[in-house]
Amino acid sequence: MALMPKRIKYRKSHRGKIRGNATRGNTVAYGDFGLQVLEPGWITARQIEAGRVAATHFLHREGQVFIRIFPHKPVSSKPLETRMGKGKGDPEYWVACVRPGTMLYEISGVVEDVARAALRRVAAKMPYRCRFVNRRIGV
Repeated sequence: MALMPKRIKYRKSHRGKIRGNATRGNTVAYGDFGLQVLEPGWITARQIEAGRVAATHFLHREGQVFIRIFPHKPVSSKPLETRMGKGKGDPEYWVACVRPGTMLYEISGVVEDVARAALRRVAAKMPYRCRFVNRRIGV
């Protein structure tokens, strides 16, 4: 099941602009190794879930996977072949806004080679360039 908020204050939101680098959530906090995004943009709830499934499947129930982002932003779209006007479309899916430097996933309880291979598979599911980060070295 895809991630989404339990309840929200407003159903629809503006698109907004993603400026600057991440100042919060940009270091390895929970695990030993992390996957850091290098480009700004949106990551959908389905992409987050695909990365989680890829990591847990590769690790064979060893270690622990932490998801550091959550899709809070609704993205609306109008139905196909609809005339212009008649208001904004209904929310279709949820996204997490990420800035360069945001930590997406973290892994603990496995050796570096296994974590690197698992996060490489997760990075293949992501729509932006990512890099492997070690806790000891930092950012």
